[in-house]
Amino acid sequence: MEPRETLFVTGYAKLPSGITAAELYKVVGLGLEIEPSEGTIVAAECTLITEVGRCFVARLLVGRSIDTDLAAMVQSIEGLYLGSAQKAIITALRVCHDKFRAYRERGAAAGPADYT
Repeated sequence: MEPRETLFVTGYAKLPSGITAAELYKVVGLGLEIEPSEGTIVAAECTLITEVGRCFVARLLVGRSIDTDLAAMVQSIEGLYLGSAQKAIITALRVCHDKFRAYRERGAAAGPADYT
């Protein structure tokens, strides 16, 4: 079986002061593995402190399209993720969306670029 070609895109955003993650990281990092033709997120990870938080955010994102489902993903995070890093996660997601859009506009045929 031939491995599928995917992209890895990252986004970062400043965490609010006073939360544990901010004491360790200062920013939240969001990494997305994306299938480029449809923009489907096949894996997601973020730099939250707790494993349950990281897994929860991944479940909100995996299977959705970074290209067409941004508003729905933001709505899910706003409605279901009640942690202090909510706005930072949304900002990091928007950064990932912008990088994917830039990749698309540039054209995948132009070859890989450093989007991390």
